[in-house]
Amino acid sequence: MSGFTQISAEDAKTMIANNDVQIADIRDAMSYEVGHMTAAQRVDNQNLNEFITATSKQKPLIVCCYHGNSSQGVAQFFSEQGYEAVYSLKGGYEMWKIACPELCQRS
Repeated sequence: MSGFTQISAEDAKTMIANNDVQIADIRDAMSYEVGHMTAAQRVDNQNLNEFITATSKQKPLIVCCYHGNSSQGVAQFFSEQGYEAVYSLKGGYEMWKIACPELCQRS
């Protein structure tokens, strides 16, 4: 049984506008610096424990990768860590930057 839900860019945009949402970007540092979802935090093996400690398990968590594939496994992992509402962004950042360019930023 999956502990996460796949979410479209449009639905994620609505969720972000209406809720206090956390966003974990699991892409490499260079890709993140070139562009990422506004308010996204880059998460990798080096800061994973810190991210889990610092973020709320009750707030929705959207996981973003390149194309929406890797984020599914990571979303399942976060669900197993006790996050109550976890979402994997369909199409990843590549879809997000097309669908929601106004909600992208550079580091």
